[in-house]
Amino acid sequence: MTPAELSRTVLGAVRRAVEEGALPGPVPERVKVERSRPGGSGDYATSIALRLAGPAGRQARDVAEVLKARITDSPGIARVEITGPGFLNFTLGDDSAGALVRAVREQGTRYGYGDGLAGNRVRFEPVGELRARVITDTVVRLLIAQGADAAVAPGGEERITAVPAHDDGPGHEKHDGPHNDGADDGLFARVGRDAALWALLRPAAHDRPLPGDGLLVQNEGNALFRVRYAHARSRALLRNAADLGVTARIAPGTDGIGPATAGPDAATAPATSAETAPATSAETVPPTAAPASVLLTVLGDHPAVIESAARLRAPDRVARHLEATADAFLGFQHTVLPMGDEKPSATHRSRLALAEAAGTVLAGGLALLGISAPEHL
Repeated sequence: MTPAELSRTVLGAVRRAVEEGALPGPVPERVKVERSRPGGSGDYATSIALRLAGPAGRQARDVAEVLKARITDSPGIARVEITGPGFLNFTLGDDSAGALVRAVREQGTRYGYGDGLAGNRVRFEPVGELRARVITDTVVRLLIAQGADAAVAPGGEERITAVPAHDDGPGHEKHDGPHNDGADDGLFARVGRDAALWALLRPAAHDRPLPGDGLLVQNEGNALFRVRYAHARSRALLRNAADLGVTARIAPGTDGIGPATAGPDAATAPATSAETAPATSAETVPPTAAPASVLLTVLGDHPAVIESAARLRAPDRVARHLEATADAFLGFQHTVLPMGDEKPSATHRSRLALAEAAGTVLAGGLALLGISAPEHL
């Protein structure tokens, strides 16, 4: 079960409780599910009972009991506990990692898309400055990915502002930019579309854009290179695995990732949700967590990060999350294929499926930013 699926499960329990008269309405539009805090219980938690207690005129723990009865025994949930004043804590089933990887493989580069903003109509005022225009276009894509009706149109009710892009490099040539309006910008002509977009989108809008020249350097100090290299490596692993006769597969009913699978450390990471998703998802993973655990955590956080970026009009959150995903994958990749005389096993097939999922998430995130994901680098 993914965090997004867990959120929908809890929301369904609230809806059934209202329909059955166990709780008064109205049903909230969404339920925040957060990763359990250090020292907490289970894998995820929600404070929805505290939120509903006031309108219901009941104690939060009583509301939590009503919801617990309707969530217990749901597929993918091993245990539901009530802690503190009324927090609901969830321990996912043994197949949680496998379910996450299968969800990414089934949804492809649209993994992380959702309907959290369905029914919202958003119109942005056209802007002339290059960076504000690039951020606006990217935010529109993020909003559409979350189900909103979003576009740039004269008279729009929202306007995005940003620290302007100033390119002092040589060759201020006209480029085929996001609006194809012939804007006079040397950055795109000098460093190319991918590096220019990363330079404009990676910092928050209130920060200065990155200097473009450093994004052309192919080393680990260049975050854009790391992200695109990680995607290319994930695809290279699939090609190398095919040469060895190893196929990506996680058997139903088992995580099968072996010693590197998510363990108890992953369950005690700081809270993340669609509204509080961290700037860098690696911050949510304890430094002692196994490589696969780190990677599973950032992949599981991906939908919340995308929704958060859309709600907050902050595509820089997506860029930072892609950095965390790339770093997690690069720390995991060496465990994927058999080494030396080692025979291919179910564990290798499962790890290959996880590597494939990581590449898919990287490709999907880069696409939302308008940046290409190379098969070879």
